[in-house]
Amino acid sequence: MAKISRDSDVVEITADPIFDYGAKVKSIKVVRNDGTYQGKDIGEVLVKKGDIGYVTSIGTFLQQFYIYAVDFVDTGHRVGMRGKELEAVPPAIKETPTPSAETSGEAA
Repeated sequence: MAKISRDSDVVEITADPIFDYGAKVKSIKVVRNDGTYQGKDIGEVLVKKGDIGYVTSIGTFLQQFYIYAVDFVDTGHRVGMRGKELEAVPPAIKETPTPSAETSGEAA
């Protein structure tokens, strides 16, 4: 039986989760099937580094860590990940056109 690394000095659940429901996140690690994802072979890549997804639920593991269920819409995979495996994607800044002399009615 494989040992589970508990990172015993870290207890994330004493603080609020890093990400909220619906947060847009990016994977900073490759995630492979450990045998818990049905329909895929063990070792098959489920999430590539840089894939974008959305947090759909937040749970805990070992009464110590937050686990974020992330829906990666491009691949159709929903995978549980730790906060240290994700980073927030800032919202896109919508550029507003600046009025020019033609549109403002001023003579140039």
